[in-house]
Amino acid sequence: MKTTSLVALASATLLFACVSPKKLKQSEEKYNQLNGAYLELQQKYRDCQGNLAGANDQIKGLQNQKSVLTGQIDDLNKQVDFLKQNNNQVLNQLKDMSVISASQAESIKKSMENISAKDSYIQQLQTTIAQKDSMNMALVMNLKGVLGNLDDSDINIKVDKDVVYIDISDKLLFKSGSYDVTDRAKVVLGKVAKVLNNQPNIEFMVEGNTDSIPFRNGLLLDNWDLSVKRATSVIRILQNTYGIDPKRITAAGRGQYMPVASNDTPEGRAANRRTRIIILPQLDQFFKLLERPKTN
Repeated sequence: MKTTSLVALASATLLFACVSPKKLKQSEEKYNQLNGAYLELQQKYRDCQGNLAGANDQIKGLQNQKSVLTGQIDDLNKQVDFLKQNNNQVLNQLKDMSVISASQAESIKKSMENISAKDSYIQQLQTTIAQKDSMNMALVMNLKGVLGNLDDSDINIKVDKDVVYIDISDKLLFKSGSYDVTDRAKVVLGKVAKVLNNQPNIEFMVEGNTDSIPFRNGLLLDNWDLSVKRATSVIRILQNTYGIDPKRITAAGRGQYMPVASNDTPEGRAANRRTRIIILPQLDQFFKLLERPKTN
């Protein structure tokens, strides 16, 4: 047994002696590279899981909104059916009793036609709501896809009351007290512009916001001036660098008056210093849709 152990020890010593220090170092470096790549892939996987969870939350919110609207439309449809049935019964009873004139019968007939027009209007409204929900969801998913794994504290995309908001922190866009767009921010704006250029019928507003700390610097008088100047700086990048039609863009400054957090803490003030891109609803189409059916 002792002889066998000595032979094994001698064999191991001979094996390690045959491996040169250079090859051993190369193997260690290769191992470290592979281990680093493995850790990086693990982090990317966790980021993807986080993005997927956020997208699922957005989908659930839109589905809940759609369910509420669908319920309202069903109630309206039931009211229309009820009115149709009652009007038909009343009209037939009056005709049988011969107590209405021809002009009265014609008036009742027109009222029934108006009900049919309203029924068609409700169906059209239902279709438009479904289309708008689908468009907003596709837009949000496209934006999240092109922006990748940016920190949610720097950029946040959400849907609220059927409007898409893209909030970009001023920490990412500008240096402190400045309205010059940083090089890193230009890359992010280029990705947003790519999605917006693929939707040429969409109009949007770029809105500057500040915290409550008073600001005055040179020609800028206050936070109103700073917020508007930052909004127009972003617009010029979208227009001049990425070719977005300026007719589609509106510039706005909110100053310190639309906070999303308390200005009593550094974290709250940082959240309030943001530039918001608001995807505007196509109001002309909705106003046209909401017009009451014409009556004769």
